[in-house]
Amino acid sequence: MNSSHAPLPTYEDRLSLNQISTKGWSLPEAVRGCAEAGVPAIGLWRDKVAETGLARSAKLCRDAGLAVSSLCRGGFLTAAGPEGRRVALADNLQAIEEAAELGTDTLVLVVGGLPDGSRDLVGARAQVADLIGELAPHAGDFGVRLAIEPLHPMFCADRAVVSTLGQALDLAEPHPADRVGVVVDSYHVWWDPELAAQIARAGAGGRIAAYQVCDWTLPLPADPLLGRGHVGDGHIDFGRLTDLVAGAGYDGWVEVEIFNQRVWDAPGRETLETMKSRHLAHVVRR
Repeated sequence: MNSSHAPLPTYEDRLSLNQISTKGWSLPEAVRGCAEAGVPAIGLWRDKVAETGLARSAKLCRDAGLAVSSLCRGGFLTAAGPEGRRVALADNLQAIEEAAELGTDTLVLVVGGLPDGSRDLVGARAQVADLIGELAPHAGDFGVRLAIEPLHPMFCADRAVVSTLGQALDLAEPHPADRVGVVVDSYHVWWDPELAAQIARAGAGGRIAAYQVCDWTLPLPADPLLGRGHVGDGHIDFGRLTDLVAGAGYDGWVEVEIFNQRVWDAPGRETLETMKSRHLAHVVRR
């Protein structure tokens, strides 16, 4: 946590491309695009890493001088039954090792929604807590932090039974801060009336593992997952949100993570240039 006399981070040099924002690019194309555009970091996705190969993906990032800000994603811990639990545990153990090989200390967890046919929200959340407890020691062994990402409540049934930063912190706090933290994703948390208090709580405990940004745009598309826009295109006050995150002591990467078909259809280099200009206009403290 920064003292009242310490300078707050500007984030000017902390921009990262979350790979999903240029979904049409392969991993080698995304790495080359970042290097050419002067974007210093990239958040990788496991499917793209698998296409390229784990060792080659790590080497490409190293050779290009890119930091790997995170690996997306682990989680989906709510599968029903002993076999579902076993598969989820094995997949996440593998994801931890992949993150370490890629050189990132941050594995983003999207915890999973309700199992098919289930209405047991309390039970699903309890299973998430149990499996995080099993994964945390392994993460610590590999120098990786599990970053629990709360998702907007409209995704509770299918993607994440953790909907608020407060819920994510409740799951994280039984474990050492270097093993389990939280993601502050603008799209998912901007609406929360408890946001300022929960970001301060996360900062006090050293729990902010990642800061991801995109905007909330209207009207929502038929698939609300694709309703994210470039920073500055929608309704989120990034000045206030960034002040909260910076004031909480977070000085890591600012990942731009956009799910939007129009953005995906745009040339990747155009997306990167828009990211850079919006980062300077809306995120960097002046």
